[in-house]
Amino acid sequence: MFDWENLRHFLAVGRAGTLSGAARALGVDHATVSRRLAALENEVQAPLVERLPRACRLTSTGMQVFEQAKAMETAAFAIERHARAGQTALKGRVSLSAPPALATHFLAARMADFQAAYPGIQLAVSSEARQVSLASGEADVAIRMVRPKGASNVARRIGRLPFALYASRRYPDLRDPSRWAFIGYEPQRGRLPLAQWINASAGQRAIRCQFSSTSDHLMAALSGCGVAALPCFLGDADRTLVRLESPAGPFCPELWLVTHRDLKRAKIVRAVIDYWSETFLNDPQLGLPAR
Repeated sequence: MFDWENLRHFLAVGRAGTLSGAARALGVDHATVSRRLAALENEVQAPLVERLPRACRLTSTGMQVFEQAKAMETAAFAIERHARAGQTALKGRVSLSAPPALATHFLAARMADFQAAYPGIQLAVSSEARQVSLASGEADVAIRMVRPKGASNVARRIGRLPFALYASRRYPDLRDPSRWAFIGYEPQRGRLPLAQWINASAGQRAIRCQFSSTSDHLMAALSGCGVAALPCFLGDADRTLVRLESPAGPFCPELWLVTHRDLKRAKIVRAVIDYWSETFLNDPQLGLPAR
């Protein structure tokens, strides 16, 4: 029998393409990944990875083992989900992934209320700009700004997240839109709908600086360096900021709560979904408008 931990580290190497990338993904050091990989190669009595100066490339045997290991991982996650689905007590840990702006400025600010309602649930919130894999167990529940796809997902629409342009009241060019400089996102995030909306709002005007998170954009706007796109619930709450008109029109993505279909019957997961669905829907700025 193979040591599953060795296989898990090998999977991380295959996905990251480097030992250092695998180490970051697993939260371990470079030496641990190298040791686990060598142990697996010793178990199978074959080289699985070709170690290059700046990368790791799977050998032909390594590619075959990689596919089999992914299937084993998928089966292991399925077993875990089915076991959790049978839990009836409202006690245990639930992981929730959310966009950074919501994790920091909405969920964290309401965590005491959640704990009072469910003292037996340990809610682990991760701030993720990317879409985590629910099938791979990266989270039990996720809040997303696009409607989830895939037959394995069970989704519930819980609101919308309106954005607007904001600048500090002391921004020197506040009264002259032709001179506005914008705060944008880093190039690797350029495909995000929000990043594209900022670029469309800026038009031919300068993107003065770039940051990776909404919190960074907020602080940059407060410093008076330019115009930022912020969630309205965040920008409107700060009286030192002024809401501005965007030539690109409104930007208001929907919010969805999603879990894996195998977990929808788990009482503890259902409690988390129901609580935060109600919290979002009842919020005057994030909740869905009455029909």
